[in-house]
Amino acid sequence: MSADADGVERLVAAWGRIESWLRAHAPASGALLRPPAGEADIAAAEAAMGVELPATLAAWYRIHDGVDEDRAPSGAARIAGILPSGKTMLPLDRVVGEYQMRTREWERAAGIVPFARTPGDVWYGWYVDARKGGASYGNLGRWAVDEADEPYPWPSRGWPLPDWLVEIAAVLEQGRPMRRPDGTENVGDRPALYRGGLTWVDPRDLRIDAVVVDGPR
Repeated sequence: MSADADGVERLVAAWGRIESWLRAHAPASGALLRPPAGEADIAAAEAAMGVELPATLAAWYRIHDGVDEDRAPSGAARIAGILPSGKTMLPLDRVVGEYQMRTREWERAAGIVPFARTPGDVWYGWYVDARKGGASYGNLGRWAVDEADEPYPWPSRGWPLPDWLVEIAAVLEQGRPMRRPDGTENVGDRPALYRGGLTWVDPRDLRIDAVVVDGPR
């Protein structure tokens, strides 16, 4: 099996675990998942950006074309933020818009695909490196409007997308903080339940109004 095929297989399996958890424990967030992106949708997005999506990211979009944050209940946009740090997975058309803004207006490097951001916000998000041949190709990174793009976790070459989703699945199932590849716990990034959906919080913040997932469910 090729490395691409193995990565796709692992990503699909991990996402299946995540989606099963959403259906069982956070159905309001699960209901925001969009239908799959078709091959024509993926090809159109790649053509508009001039970038071929890594196989794993394309496979993820074949399962769901992101999250429809516009359908979140009034006052509960945060339940669209099903990814760590409360980020929402963008539909492909919004990925294209974000990418074009980055490369044309911000003059950021080509090949950095911003696939997630904070719901209702354009300041912070996750990206996947689509620059073929580079050491961080296919890996996760973090972007911000007012900061340089950097692989996540830093310093590293970034987190391979399938490995990241495997960790997210384990975090949800076990009810614990995210653990970086070196085993370090990110104590400020915990899954929590809010209005029937999933969000991510820092449990040290006494102002949180969500129920931290603390233990297996």
